[in-house]
Amino acid sequence: MANNGRAGKLFFKVDGTLYDAKGSFTYNTGQPKREAIVGADGVHGFKETQQAPFIEGEITDRASLDLEKFVTIDGATVTLEMLNGKVFVLREAWFAGDGSVTTEEAAIAVRFEGMSGEEVK
Repeated sequence: MANNGRAGKLFFKVDGTLYDAKGSFTYNTGQPKREAIVGADGVHGFKETQQAPFIEGEITDRASLDLEKFVTIDGATVTLEMLNGKVFVLREAWFAGDGSVTTEEAAIAVRFEGMSGEEVK
């Protein structure tokens, strides 16, 4: 059976615990970022700068979520499962956000950074 779905529905988990994902999420595998080196006589090449792999987005707060415990998560496996069949896995991850919650939509901005990240199918 074909899967023509590309975007929209997703699942956000930390150490296997499913959280209420809200809106759009962003992830980065942590590959080096390339930037041009430009001199007075033209382009000389590029330099590479290491990036930390990450997952960020928003989740919806709920009564059972212990915010103080959540924002101190460290050494976790964080996954983002997408409608297109891809799963992004972030390993040895820590919470890297500020822990702010908006009351109007019960939204918590989340950002996890880790030691490694990869897309798997």
